[in-house]
Amino acid sequence: MLTADGPALLECNARFGDPETQVVLPRLAVALGPLLLAAARGALGPVAGAHGGVAPALPGAAVGIVLAGGAYPAASSRGDRIAGLAEAQGQGALVFHAGTRRRADGTFETNGGRILTVVGRGASLADARDAAEDAADAIVFEGVHRRHDIASGAVPVGAVR
Repeated sequence: MLTADGPALLECNARFGDPETQVVLPRLAVALGPLLLAAARGALGPVAGAHGGVAPALPGAAVGIVLAGGAYPAASSRGDRIAGLAEAQGQGALVFHAGTRRRADGTFETNGGRILTVVGRGASLADARDAAEDAADAIVFEGVHRRHDIASGAVPVGAVR
């Protein structure tokens, strides 16, 4: 979060279902499996060491926007048809399902609080944000709620002192 005193980290979740991970993993420039296997074997040093101690990232940026039910976090949204998934993916966005359920006809409906995470990618943070916003705009369900300030006014990489 950007504060008057500069950027501050509130939390950093890294479970595979968390939006933070859904934004970071698509930027990974190497296969995730060998990294996980090396970590499980306690041999991550040689793998990560080859890349300066961190896994290499693809160039560019990624921004994720969570689409939640209108009453989230107080209540879950259930049974509302979700439209626009194919359109969002057709724009190049990654769409991660969280609180969804597939209907018998193959369409999806809401089934939770945080329904979807839409990840846009681009050459710059502004491009990635625009891609995420455009793709999120394509997805519609009853009571859809999201923040519109994600990555707005973000500090460019290297600008933090």
